[in-house]
Amino acid sequence: MADIVERAIETQVLTDTDFAPFGVVIRPTPDGTLAGPIDRALDLSEGRPRFYILALEERSLRIKGITRHHQTTQVLASVGGADWFIVVAPPSPDSASPKLDAVRAFRIPGDVAILMKRGTWHAGPYFLGPAMSFFNLELEDTNIVDHDTCSLPATFGVTFALSTDA
Repeated sequence: MADIVERAIETQVLTDTDFAPFGVVIRPTPDGTLAGPIDRALDLSEGRPRFYILALEERSLRIKGITRHHQTTQVLASVGGADWFIVVAPPSPDSASPKLDAVRAFRIPGDVAILMKRGTWHAGPYFLGPAMSFFNLELEDTNIVDHDTCSLPATFGVTFALSTDA
């Protein structure tokens, strides 16, 4: 088997424009604000929604796999307001793997959420420290029946090392 190449992936500051190929950024709005385009981007029509708090222990910042969900959008936000990181690639419905040159990493501020489009490839959430919890909105069976993962070493011969300097 060929050697696995580790590529550094730099995190970038989250902006609405830069994140648009992958989903939308959900920012705080005043109470009473009517639903708008961001709300309409949420699609849980293929099943029963599941909203839960995902508790994660310290994890490596080396990315070996990237996952997508065909049947739903997914919303993630940190519980305690700390910044965190996500690695994403645009949806590729006609391919079993993401486009490697389109993989991006973002630092997500603790006061926003992200809504990933159906089929958006993602790895994470990642964070600094021993543990962190996240609000997660998806379908109740997403992790059972709609969890398509691509092994980066097996498919491309690479892993990514996440740089958290952004």
